[in-house]
Amino acid sequence: MVSYQLSAIGRKIAAALLVAGTLIAASAPPSATAAAKTAKSSGNSPAPGVAGSMSLQDRVAQLIIVRSYGDYLSSRSAEYRTLVHWIKDLHVGGFIVANRVKRGAVINAQPFEMASFINRMQGLARTPLLVAADFEHGASMRVAGTAKFPYFMAYGAAHDLNAVRQLGEATAREARTLGITWVFAPDADVNNNPDNPIINTRSYGEDPQAVADGVAAFIDGTRANPEYMVLTTAKHFPGHGDTGEDSHLQLAKLDQPRERIEQVELAPFRRAIQDGVDSVMTAHMAVPAFESEEKPATVSRNVLTGLLRDELKFRGIIVTDALDMQGVTALYGQGDLAVRAIEAGADVLLMPSDPEACIKAVVAAVKSGRISRKRLDESVARVLAAKRRVGIYRRRKVDLDAISDGLDEEKSSSLAQTAADEAITLVKDQGRLFPAADGATACLVVLTEGQFTTRGQDLISEVRRLEPKMRIAMANATMPETVLTALGNDLSSCSAVYAAAFVAVAAYRGNVQLAEPLTNFLNALIRNHPPVALISMGNPYLLSAFPNVAAYAAAFSTVSTSEIAVARAIFGEIAIQGKMPVSIPGYAKIGDGLAVAARTKVTSNPAE
Repeated sequence: MVSYQLSAIGRKIAAALLVAGTLIAASAPPSATAAAKTAKSSGNSPAPGVAGSMSLQDRVAQLIIVRSYGDYLSSRSAEYRTLVHWIKDLHVGGFIVANRVKRGAVINAQPFEMASFINRMQGLARTPLLVAADFEHGASMRVAGTAKFPYFMAYGAAHDLNAVRQLGEATAREARTLGITWVFAPDADVNNNPDNPIINTRSYGEDPQAVADGVAAFIDGTRANPEYMVLTTAKHFPGHGDTGEDSHLQLAKLDQPRERIEQVELAPFRRAIQDGVDSVMTAHMAVPAFESEEKPATVSRNVLTGLLRDELKFRGIIVTDALDMQGVTALYGQGDLAVRAIEAGADVLLMPSDPEACIKAVVAAVKSGRISRKRLDESVARVLAAKRRVGIYRRRKVDLDAISDGLDEEKSSSLAQTAADEAITLVKDQGRLFPAADGATACLVVLTEGQFTTRGQDLISEVRRLEPKMRIAMANATMPETVLTALGNDLSSCSAVYAAAFVAVAAYRGNVQLAEPLTNFLNALIRNHPPVALISMGNPYLLSAFPNVAAYAAAFSTVSTSEIAVARAIFGEIAIQGKMPVSIPGYAKIGDGLAVAARTKVTSNPAE
C-alpha cells in the first residue's frame, strides 16, 4: 500500500481536496438555494484531517459502492465475511441495498433488521459509509412494511406535481429513518420508445418538459425537511428512454441525432442540474451522436466530461450504473472497466462484481500516470464532501427506536393511495364498462406471469369487499393451454370481463409484453366471449397488442395501492381522471383520457 506522506506535495494534494470540496458548493446553481444553504451550514469539504491521512488505496476505495441486501446475516456466513472485508479492510466508500431473489421471488428487507444491519456496518467502517438504494417510488421498492407508492409514470398520469413533491419528501424521510443517505432517484429518462424493456413506467412520461417538471418536483420534495437530507440522483445519462435493449443484458443504443437528444433526452437532466441534483448516474448505452466509438456512455470521456461536465456544467457526483451488468461486462474486465470509467469522468463505481480488482487497477493506473492524482483527488473530494453534506461525520447510526415514527406508514399510505387513485386512466370504453353496470354478473380475471405471486391479491380482496358476488379467476403463463381454454369457456357466461394484466419492467427480462400463453388466452376471450375491459397493471402500451378490447384502462403500476385503485375505478368508488403521459402509436396521444365521475353514494336519512 502506498501512502501519501505529509510532505510539501502531500500537503498540496490535501489542500486540493479541501478546495475541490468547497468548489462543489460554490458552483451550485442559483435555483438550488435551499440545498446550497444546507450544504454551507454543514460544511461542504471533507472532514478535517481525513483526506490528508488517506493512503492512495484508501482514496480509490472511497469511490467504490458495493452490493448488499439489508438482511442481518450470520457473522459466520461467507457473504457476511466478504462484506466485512470490503468495509473493514478495503475501506470502500459505501454500499447499496438491493433486493434478494430466491426461487424467482423478490425478497424485500425488513425495516428494523435493515437499519440494524446498516448500523453494524457503519460501526465497522473507518470512514462513514454512504448507503444507497433505488427508492424510485419510495422505500417500498426495497423495504417491506413501508407505504406502497406507485411507479413514477403513475404520477405523470395524475398530473399532480404536489403529489410528486410529497413522494420526494416521504422518500427522504423513509430513507434517513432507515439509514439510507443516497437515493438513486428520480428517473430522468424520457420514455418515448414503447418497446423499451427496462425504463417504461419508471419514467415520468414521454413529454420532455413534463418529465423535467416531475424530476424537479421530486428533488424539491426531498429537501422539504433538512432533518432528512439525502443525496438525489438523476438517471440514466444521457437518457435511456429511447432504446430497445435492456442494458442488464447487452449494450443499449441511443441512435438519434445530436439535435434531437439535446431537445428531448437532455431536457430533464438540464432541469435536474439547475435544481441542484447531487449526482447523475450513467447509462451503459452507446450514443453515436456524442461518441463515435461503439462503447458505453459510462466509459466515454466525450459523454461524461465533454457533455455532462463541460457543456451542462454539472459539478456533482457522476456515478456509474451497476458495473455487474452485461452491457459493460461483455466488453471489459472489472479492473479495465473501473479505470476506463474514472478516465471518462466518473467519480463513483457502483456494484462492481470484483471490488478488489477495481481498486488495484485504479491504484496501478494512478501510479503509472494513466490517471493523474489530481483527477483522482477531484473524485475523492466530491465523495467526502457528499458524506459531510448528509451529516454522517456527525452521526452515522440511526435511532432504532424512532423507526416506526419515521416511516409514518399511515400518513404515507394515504398519500400513496391518493396518487394511485388519481393515476387511473381510461383510454377507451366502447362498451361503457366503467363503472360496472352489474358487478354481480361480471367477472374479474387476473393475469400474472408466474404461479407463485402475490400480485393481484389486493385487487381481489378489494373487489370482494365492493361486490362479493363478482366471479373471480386467475390465469398465469405457466398454465397448460387446455386449462386456459377451459377457463375462457367458463367466462363466457359473464356479462363483462375485467382482465387485469400484470406486466412490468424487470432487469434481465428483455421485454414488457404479455407472455404468449396469456396473449393467446386474452385474444380468444376478446373474439369469442363477452365484452372485455383490459386493465394494464404496469406497461401502458398493451392496447397496441389488443386493439379490439371493448375498454382499456391503465394503472401504470403493479403495487398494492394501484390494485386497490383499479377495483375502486371498476365500481365507481373513485372518479377516473388520469391523462396519458405517453402516446400509444395509432391508439392514443399524450393527454388522452376519458373522464368518468364517481358514482353518487345514496345514504338513508335516519329522520325519515
